[in-house]
Amino acid sequence: MPNTQYLNDLTTQVRRDILRMVHKVNSGHPGGSLGCAEFFVCLYNNIMDRKESFDMDGIEEDLFFLSNGHISPVYYSVLARAGYFPVEELNTFRLIDSRLQGHPTTHEGLPGVRIASGSLGQGMSVAIGAAQAKKLNNDNHLIYSLHGDGELQEGQNWEAIMYASAKKVDNLIAAVDLNGKQIDGDTDEVLNMGNVKAKFEAFGWTVLEIKEGNNIEDILKGMANAKAETGKGKPVCVLLHTEMGNGVDFMMHTHAWHGKAPNDEQLESALAQNPETLGDY
Repeated sequence: MPNTQYLNDLTTQVRRDILRMVHKVNSGHPGGSLGCAEFFVCLYNNIMDRKESFDMDGIEEDLFFLSNGHISPVYYSVLARAGYFPVEELNTFRLIDSRLQGHPTTHEGLPGVRIASGSLGQGMSVAIGAAQAKKLNNDNHLIYSLHGDGELQEGQNWEAIMYASAKKVDNLIAAVDLNGKQIDGDTDEVLNMGNVKAKFEAFGWTVLEIKEGNNIEDILKGMANAKAETGKGKPVCVLLHTEMGNGVDFMMHTHAWHGKAPNDEQLESALAQNPETLGDY
């Protein structure tokens, strides 16, 4: 059984990391990062079958691809706390010559990062390609990916989604961060996508929903159900209902913190809501 208390404690610490990273350089994307903290913690500490050492080939292990790369703070925090690189390196976030750029890159060789991402709409194609490579290599491990709901407004996604079902890419679990917000406002107001679940189903995918995407137990259960649906001839989509800015009261229920850093007073308030659990860097 997973240690849910540890996963909750780690999530709180990851939120602290996110807030401190973007505050230090007055730059970054805290809203979506905070909203996906629980998901990343569960993914790297319970859900994925991954190796302790990192190599780009990723043979005989599950792989993860982050498509909405602007939420790099949560990605970096969880990778560091999973042992991919020193936690202290989080101090270099968005600095010149740092391996921890605002959007993940590969040219600096940061362990855990397999693709440069942040040009929205491309991650689905990459994840599908990696899933097909697994099949060609007779590797029974899975591909996981994460996409923003606003990101689905990019047309390339739907070409890839159509392709995945047509080619029976059934070793892929693509999660969508369904927080209903993007940089310019609510997704329904910017470009209403209608019923996302129905759309994926119409494109031939198996679709599951995690209604409480900021709840550790619900994520673990929902992702276990998703894994059980793999290998059945269809790619799997998980609609992860989250709250942007989760865990910080003044960042929740608004799109305003999509890409804005807290000032000194706001940081103090946010950290007070998330007491240190496993040690700051």
